[in-house]
Amino acid sequence: MNKPLVGHDVLIHCYKHDGNIHRCWNKGFVLEETSEHFIVINNRTLVTESDGRKWYTREPAICYFPKHEWYNVICMIRKNGVHFYCNIASPTLYDGDALKYIDYDLDLKVFPDYKYKILDEEEYHQHKEQMNYGEELDDILNRQLDELIQMTMNMSGPFRPGFAEHWYHVYQQRIQRR
Repeated sequence: MNKPLVGHDVLIHCYKHDGNIHRCWNKGFVLEETSEHFIVINNRTLVTESDGRKWYTREPAICYFPKHEWYNVICMIRKNGVHFYCNIASPTLYDGDALKYIDYDLDLKVFPDYKYKILDEEEYHQHKEQMNYGEELDDILNRQLDELIQMTMNMSGPFRPGFAEHWYHVYQQRIQRR
């Protein structure tokens, strides 16, 4: 559990509230770990869905995994700019085997021009009932969505201009030194 993560590949496991696995990435390269977050990159990474379906990520993505916040942000670097996919999710932890978090359905998609769209609200309400999220958790998750929207509008945190490009450059420097 105490081995350094930075500069190494790590598994990423996403669960649902009921403890079932939702999705797994076979590797992410850890660029930074602080007391607040993990920053990981994946590129053409194998993803396995809970139903057994497999696919590969298409473009480099900088993944911002906070340790104390109820979200994570995937910054997908595309030809027309950085696209952000934000999961409302439990804080991310590392258990010695994988980075792990619980996905809570609600997602925020942010385009390069910072316009955004809230996704999967129906799925959220369905799972909230099925898996008994409870009032307190519901409040936390909805408050976090509002905070993410504010961060988007303020272009702060992982949404600040140059954030994804900076970490992609750090990654490119690391692989050139190998």
